[in-house]
Amino acid sequence: MNTTAMLVYKWKDIDWRKTEQAVFKLQKRIYRAAHQGNQILTRKLQKLLLSSQSAKHLAVRKVTQENRGKKTAGTDGKVILNQQQRMRLAQNLKLNPKSTPVRRVWIPKPGAQELRPLGIPTIENRAQQALAKLALEPEWEARFEPNSYGFRPGRSAHDAIEAIQSSLKYTKKYVLDADITKCFDRINHAALLTKLDTFKTMRQAIKTWLKTGIMDEGQLFPSERGTPQGGVISPLLANIALHGLETAIAMAFPNRVRSDGIRHEGYKPRVIRYADDFVVLHPDRTVIEKAKGIAEEWLKEMGLELKPSKTRIAPCFSTTGSESGFDFLGFHVRQFPVGKCHYRTSGYSGLTVTFKTIIKPSPETIQRHYQNIAAVIDARKTSDQKDLINQLNPMIRGWANYYATVVSKQIFSKLDHLVTKKLLRWAYRRHSHEARRKTVGKYWKTVQGRFWNFQTPDQTRLLWYADVPIRRHVQVAGQRSPYDGDWVYWGKRLRHYPILTKRQVTLLKRQQGICLWCGLYFQFGDRLEVDHRWPRQWGGKDTYDNLQLLHQHCHDEKTAEQMKTFGGSSAGINDNDYIVEEPCEVESLMHGSAEKMYE
Repeated sequence: MNTTAMLVYKWKDIDWRKTEQAVFKLQKRIYRAAHQGNQILTRKLQKLLLSSQSAKHLAVRKVTQENRGKKTAGTDGKVILNQQQRMRLAQNLKLNPKSTPVRRVWIPKPGAQELRPLGIPTIENRAQQALAKLALEPEWEARFEPNSYGFRPGRSAHDAIEAIQSSLKYTKKYVLDADITKCFDRINHAALLTKLDTFKTMRQAIKTWLKTGIMDEGQLFPSERGTPQGGVISPLLANIALHGLETAIAMAFPNRVRSDGIRHEGYKPRVIRYADDFVVLHPDRTVIEKAKGIAEEWLKEMGLELKPSKTRIAPCFSTTGSESGFDFLGFHVRQFPVGKCHYRTSGYSGLTVTFKTIIKPSPETIQRHYQNIAAVIDARKTSDQKDLINQLNPMIRGWANYYATVVSKQIFSKLDHLVTKKLLRWAYRRHSHEARRKTVGKYWKTVQGRFWNFQTPDQTRLLWYADVPIRRHVQVAGQRSPYDGDWVYWGKRLRHYPILTKRQVTLLKRQQGICLWCGLYFQFGDRLEVDHRWPRQWGGKDTYDNLQLLHQHCHDEKTAEQMKTFGGSSAGINDNDYIVEEPCEVESLMHGSAEKMYE
């Protein structure tokens, strides 16, 4: 179909249900072919997907409507915001052997003084990378190792923590807590392309994105190694580069042979990786030291090395020293002795000490979160109480939900106490000439026999950390992937997803997993927002009858249409009238009833 004929169609007229259905069917076939080892069929299906207009539409929607950086321009200074530009980009989208240099942006690194470099491609290159990712991801999802959890659909940091929890049951172990030095910036291009082992068009496009160069403050620098952070496909390429590390460590320790001649794995070291952070667990310290050497040799082949300041070998179990336990993904993991039990194996018997694993938020994470809360309170010394509560509630809700899967009750209570003390100082400063009892009575109320509720006269209340229930996360099974099409399994996981709030889960169930604006099922990677059907500024209530769960881009469209219809700010429309919860990106949002859609 030529370009002139394609211009007849409008972006808003695209049937997104059929578009997603067509693309997912191809991805599912790619996944099955790769899982069966049929490389020829995998390549044919990937080429078919790259030429699919439906895949091109999805790729353009991803980078121009869904991504957080959709308004961030590359070196050409262009962003795509209107429907005509999106349609034109989708029509001309294809993998190109030529690319524009990425724009270097420096952002602060959480918990450190150093800055993290980002490489921002142009919007056209981002769309090309999104299209390539649609084709490559199903293939590699069928090949990735089971204990790889970072930057993968349907997997999260909580799955990695649960894998550690299950590995540390009962027996005391040592840990290699490792971090790779500037992983994204130092990956060897030749080794990565060799491991990728894809067809010529895809290889040339990826090589071009890797070698395209970096524009920093008007100067062009060559990109001889690394995958620029900020690219759509960079996390997938980093996972591909690190694929095989778990297998290399496990294969270095042969299976044991029991007295009856049967081979078994014995105590092979357990490797758990989340992006460029990984841990190795084993009861024997010498095995851990050997695993460290193996990891260092294996990483050299990819041009990488371990970071000495963040790599250490330590006991997981409680000792008198301060080196016990380890921090991983914002959690602190430590074993404690709880008793003794009898054991009998290979003719030997006796008593052994049993251990219990306790996982909590790490002290550094707690301190950083409280400092952020305190900074918000200090920056709003003259704001009214309601505005302050609206700023703090999303921060409290998000942090508490993230850590509600581990032993956090005492920490939640401690944070409630610290935040209340900080708010007391905020209130006393505003009314320095009033009696403190009167000031407390103005800002704090008693609700259902509970004291010290920081609440406004219109019932807007600050959330309590301790009110968030502890809910154990269910670890993803083995090499499961959303591309396997088992919607019953992924639908059940959705209901226990730790990042979702109670309100979001309730709305998901009410809507049967469907966005009420576009009519499509929520999928992994979607960003969700809770919206008021009728804004509170116009008398709408904060009840479930007046709430709905939408895609972020659908919420933007709805808000834009209402602003256009009712005159924007003059009608009292603003973001606070619509967003009830902080936007939530979920890695797996497949509802059980979605099976009918993809049959």
